[in-house]
Amino acid sequence: MTDLMVDFITSLDGFGAAREWPGLWGMGSPDYLDWLEEDSQTEYVTLMGATTYRMFDEFAAAGEPGVEDLTRRRTLVFSRTMQEPPSWPNATLVSEDAVDSVRTLKRESELPLRTIGSLSLCRSLLAAGLVDRYRVVVFPVVNGATGYDRIYDGWPDVRLELASSRTFDGGQQLLEYVPTVLDGPPGVST
Repeated sequence: MTDLMVDFITSLDGFGAAREWPGLWGMGSPDYLDWLEEDSQTEYVTLMGATTYRMFDEFAAAGEPGVEDLTRRRTLVFSRTMQEPPSWPNATLVSEDAVDSVRTLKRESELPLRTIGSLSLCRSLLAAGLVDRYRVVVFPVVNGATGYDRIYDGWPDVRLELASSRTFDGGQQLLEYVPTVLDGPPGVST
């Protein structure tokens, strides 16, 4: 059985993006960018929702650096409403239930699985107990006034066991956890 990793970048207050801020909050330090490059060499299957796919497809069409690796990687786009097939050569549209599909993928895939963005997809996979690792890079910024895409809204309660950590030169914190979905707060009977 293969592993599934949910992967996010976030502000300290849990936003995935902020209005009028540049990509990576303008804090893409050289060692963080080197780590991203090294990490992109890892073989895995990317899972994403239609909204995230469309965003990255626009980046690819605009020639944004770094996106070409993503467009070449085997990618599964989960959507019940997307009509057109993905334009990336190795992307497949999956209209079946994401939880059932990923459960099957975890049994059958020879490559590890990773998400990118896709808040509702990640939330449903986590709630179903399918996530083996949760990795987040926390950028040293608070976006209380301009932030959007709150990552943790609607999540179940989750206990996180720290598996590894790293601090980059720009102050970003890489944190990798093993998640355990809880029925409620510890010590409270349901």
